[in-house]
Amino acid sequence: MIKGRICNACKQEIQREILDRNYSICPQCGYYLRMHARKRILSLADKKSFCEWDANMKFSNPLNDNEYAQKSVEVSLKHKLNDAIIIGEMDIDGFHVAIGVMDTRYMMASMGYVVGEKITRLFEKATKKKLPVIMFCCSGGARMQEGIISLMQMEKTAAAVKKHSDAGLLYISILTNPTMGGVTASFATQADIVVAEKGAKIGFAGARVIEQNTGDVLPDNFQTAEFQLSHGFIDDIVEREHLRDYLSKILTAHSKKSKKMVGFKYKFDVDSLGEVLIKQDAWQIVRKARSASRPTSLDYIERIFDDFIEFHGDRVLEDDHAVVGGVARLYGKSVTVIGHQKGKKSIDDAKYRNWGMAAPSGYRKALRLMKQAEKFNRPIIFFVDTIGAACGIEAEKQGQGYVIAQLLNEVSGMGVPILSIIHGEAGSGGALAFAVANEIWMLENAVYSVLTPEGYASILWRNNDRADVAAEKMKLTSVDLKHSGIADKIFLEPENFSTANLDELCSHLRDNIALFCKKYSSKKRKNIIESRNSKFREF
Repeated sequence: MIKGRICNACKQEIQREILDRNYSICPQCGYYLRMHARKRILSLADKKSFCEWDANMKFSNPLNDNEYAQKSVEVSLKHKLNDAIIIGEMDIDGFHVAIGVMDTRYMMASMGYVVGEKITRLFEKATKKKLPVIMFCCSGGARMQEGIISLMQMEKTAAAVKKHSDAGLLYISILTNPTMGGVTASFATQADIVVAEKGAKIGFAGARVIEQNTGDVLPDNFQTAEFQLSHGFIDDIVEREHLRDYLSKILTAHSKKSKKMVGFKYKFDVDSLGEVLIKQDAWQIVRKARSASRPTSLDYIERIFDDFIEFHGDRVLEDDHAVVGGVARLYGKSVTVIGHQKGKKSIDDAKYRNWGMAAPSGYRKALRLMKQAEKFNRPIIFFVDTIGAACGIEAEKQGQGYVIAQLLNEVSGMGVPILSIIHGEAGSGGALAFAVANEIWMLENAVYSVLTPEGYASILWRNNDRADVAAEKMKLTSVDLKHSGIADKIFLEPENFSTANLDELCSHLRDNIALFCKKYSSKKRKNIIESRNSKFREF
């Protein structure tokens, strides 16, 4: 008699005790077996903290289907489940949360009335108690045995999620294998943060249905978590054994304690440094700004902030690698950080990052993170380093100009402080999208211009060789921009600037960013908006 479970991938038998210790992951091949709802709760909850809600909700059979009623009784008795979901409240690493966990053992976790009602009540109670919600989603889709009533659960649950979000509360969704149909198209993907387990099948229509209707041969990784990450629909893939720590970091970043800075002591400020800098050759500064050895946005983010959690995807098309962003902490205070990212490790890395030139999907990702920052009242810190927005047929097809215009429109009304730090080159509207800020800071050898000097020379003189002359005429250096009132601060760079001597500058930036956050923390939303808009109104 088999005492364990058979791995779906390698077909090896695994003792249940080993699976229980290994988060239901096959020790032979690493395959993620389906994890039962109560086991998930046990793996995450602080000891004896889970309290179940609505455990004995009455079975619903709107079509009076006798076969369905009998099947429900059999499944309930076999797995000791009332239906396909367990909801309640508990603590994770000391943070009190509301939680819902779906279980495929009950009719493939299809969504009927009981599932929809429990999820709706979960969000309603969490809203009333002001609790974040963590939802483990899995489902084969709507429960056909309940007819059109099952379909109605999509809007009912979506509306409950919206009310919870409007109350300014956090919702984290974890997509597990499989998450399909009406669940994907409602509450499962409405979260502030959507992550998935490795290899999970995620989609709306099943692969077999798609093949039958279209005749297409689908790729091997179609509708996997990895497929969804590359197409911009989830924030990340989190390994099951690290999930508790990951959730703890996110909950910490969204806790009340994260609103205030801890341990910050004002040291020094650079305010009028641009006045004492010696004017340098503009073309030489452009070349320094473009240097392959110059640090990237991630170099600054990793050294200045703590507990950076990167989020991915634009929720429309893809994850643009030319833009990085997420949530981080600065002296205990949560901030949203977003930056252009140039690939400098190799030519392949440069291509992967598209040389820091953001596509429309990159600006949509940034806007999504900015709206998230506004919801949770976090300052936004931009790191700007781009020759300009991506150009080409695909960028135009995807509405590059429209997307940047939308971002500029939205940012004008955002009531959180925004800081833009130009640390390399900042070109055209692609840079401006990340530089509509309450304050704009520049590193000593950074540049900011309407287009490249080569482009300027080519358009005006039809001669790229005069780029050095163009650079001088364009007044694009930090000193020029400080004198014109565009740059608010300039930060000196060490000689032979690279990641090897970056730490002292990052320490300086860290304290100045903290001072910026402290300065704006007491300002009202309308004053923050007015000060930013007034700054640009003067130009």
